Amino acid sequence: MKNIVIFGAPGSGKGTQSDLLVKKYGFKHISTGDVLRAEIKNGTSLGQTAKSYIDKGQLIPDELMIDILANVYDSLCPCDGVIFDGFPRTIPQAEALKRMLKERKGEVDVMIELSVPDEMLMERLINRGKTSGRADDNEETIRKRLDVYKNQTAPLIEWYKTDGKHRAVKGHGALEEITDALSEVIDNL
Repeated sequence: MKNIVIFGAPGSGKGTQSDLLVKKYGFKHISTGDVLRAEIKNGTSLGQTAKSYIDKGQLIPDELMIDILANVYDSLCPCDGVIFDGFPRTIPQAEALKRMLKERKGEVDVMIELSVPDEMLMERLINRGKTSGRADDNEETIRKRLDVYKNQTAPLIEWYKTDGKHRAVKGHGALEEITDALSEVIDNL
């Protein structure tokens, strides 16, 4: 079984590429964003708590995300592989994911970073907001989300490099080229 973290700034294409990889490999996909949006839509207490953070462009508290992740992971396995999309976002979350997988006799096999220039991220997210209606895809919130990414999430790149798990892939250009580059990393695991 392969455990893959797909990583990048908001708007880098994590969800799009995860969906394509799920189709190609038959992996399961855990998108913390999708899980949280479902909780918000269903009006659960978790959803209401999560919404208060998301609306401010902030990260969800670690304990909350780890509990959600473990439950979703257990409900999907056994399987050929899992793509973690949007998690981990902090070093403590990465450490908790490592512990959670170790308890299940697994590990993160690779963290694949989708690298996209900031101006392209802003353009993608603003366009997504126009078509999806997502409230968090407005310029002010996007800037906050990108700042949070740079300050709190980007340090994971070095953490996974130290762990020998980091691979970088250009996250802009033709969709198929990005998918092919991601597939090459996965095929070489």
